Amino acid sequence: MLRAAVIGVGAMGANHARVYNELEGVELVAIADADAKRGEAVGRRFKVPAYSDYREMLERENLDLVSVAVPTSLHHPVTLEAIARGIHVLVEKPIASTVEQAQEMIERARQRNLHLAVGHIERFNPAVIELKRRLAQGELGRVFLIHARRMGPFPERIQDMGVVIDLAAHDIDIMFYLLDSPVERVYAETMRQVHTALEDLLAGLVRFQNGALGVLDTNRLTPTKVRELAVTGERGMFLVNYLTQDLYFYENTYAAGNWDNLGILKGVGEGNMVRLAIARKEPLRAELEDFVRAVRDGRRPAVSGEDGLRVLELALQLVRSGEEHAVLGK
Repeated sequence: MLRAAVIGVGAMGANHARVYNELEGVELVAIADADAKRGEAVGRRFKVPAYSDYREMLERENLDLVSVAVPTSLHHPVTLEAIARGIHVLVEKPIASTVEQAQEMIERARQRNLHLAVGHIERFNPAVIELKRRLAQGELGRVFLIHARRMGPFPERIQDMGVVIDLAAHDIDIMFYLLDSPVERVYAETMRQVHTALEDLLAGLVRFQNGALGVLDTNRLTPTKVRELAVTGERGMFLVNYLTQDLYFYENTYAAGNWDNLGILKGVGEGNMVRLAIARKEPLRAELEDFVRAVRDGRRPAVSGEDGLRVLELALQLVRSGEEHAVLGK
C-alpha cells in the first residue's frame, strides 16, 4: 500500500483526499490545512489525522506521496519540504509563481530521484485524450487553428492569480499536448475590469513553429460557464466540450484530395457533424491514478514538472505581452 496525504484541503484538495481514499493500493493516512476547522472537518470525513502545520505532518507520518493543493505562492516551499523528506509530489497547477521556483523544484526532485507531477487536469479529460489519438492518426490532416474558450463569472473564492495563469494555463497545456510543437511568438491583450490587481480577461495569440495558431479567449466576466476547444484543420473541425466530455467532428466535404488544389478550386464545404462516443471518467481520478502508477512503476508521470514549467513560461510571457502591448518571441 502506498501511503498518501494531501496538503491544503480546500475545494480541490478535499477532492484529492476523496480520490486517494477510493483508490486501490493507496491509503490516505493524513491531511493538513492551515485552517484548522476545515482540516478537522475533512479529517473526520475520511477518518484520518488532520494537521494545522504541514511540516508536522511530514515529520510524523511515513508518506510515499503527497498532493500539494495550497495557494500558488506556497507551492515552492511546501513542495521542497516534501521532496527533502523523500516524498513524491503532485502539485496543483501552476507549478509555481516564478520560473526560477519551478526550476528549483524540478532540480531538487531530480536530485532525490523523486517524481514531481503537475495537476493540469484537462490532460486527463477523456474527450481530449480521444482527440489526441485522432489527431495522431491524421484524421484532421494538417492543423491550422486551435481556439480555446474558457470563461465564466468571477469566482467567490479569493484569487492569487489572474486569468492567464489560473485559467488559460489549462488550454496552453492542451495546445502543447495536441501540437507537440515549440512556440515561435505570442501576443496578448489583457484587461482588469473586476479584480483590482490582476487581469480578468485575456485575448491571446500563440504562433507555433509547426505553423498552427492558438487563440486563447479567457475571462472571468461572462455570466455563463464555457469550456470549449475547437481544432480546425484540412479535413474539418473537432470540437471538445470539457464540461460534458463530448467530442464532435464537423466534416469538410471537399477534403478528400489535395488541400492546396482544393483551396484554389473549392475551398471548404459544410459536411456531416458527428458526435463521437466517449467513455466518460472523472479527470481527477485519472490524474491521481497516473501519479500513483508513476510512483509504483518508476515511470514518468503524464504531466511532469518540465511540462508544468513549459506552461508557466508561456503563461508569464502572455502576461508580459499584455502589460507591454508587444509581440514577444519564445
